[in-house]
Amino acid sequence: MAKFLYSVTMSADGFIAGPGGDMQWMRPYLGANAELDALVPQIGAILAGRRSHDGDDPHKGQPGEGEAFGGGWDGPEFVLTHRIPANPNPWVTFVDQLPTAITAAAEAAGDKYVNVIGADVARQCLEAGALDEVLLIVAPVFLGAGTRVFAGAGPVRLARRRVTEAASGTNLWFDVL
Repeated sequence: MAKFLYSVTMSADGFIAGPGGDMQWMRPYLGANAELDALVPQIGAILAGRRSHDGDDPHKGQPGEGEAFGGGWDGPEFVLTHRIPANPNPWVTFVDQLPTAITAAAEAAGDKYVNVIGADVARQCLEAGALDEVLLIVAPVFLGAGTRVFAGAGPVRLARRRVTEAASGTNLWFDVL
């Protein structure tokens, strides 16, 4: 049975994107991370929000641009949106209802993780009781403004699973209670 995991790199002051959705702030922190490297093969599907899917890519201009985990992962992707494109990418399934997206992503993932991408989709999954785990990769930088990791969600109780260090920051892995 699939588990839903929100994995995200965030600034030390709690932002996952800079002003205007800027993700270029993340480029210096895309280095080696054993925790993330071990996670990627355990991901069976991705459930993303439309802004995350269409948004800025920290790998812009580099190999892996436009691909999940900079090209390190390949598999079924589901995008939750109220604006389904007329000519969608054939490798992405666009879904307009959260319950449908959750069911489809879980079925596609099998016994692996559904990796949730996007603050709003993660919040919706949390509110729906579908989010099982959270992996916060805290980069050593303050952004000061942008998109918060969990705006409007809370309080949410978490149980610490583990804390590990990487060149790119500190990995904080939690179970959602």
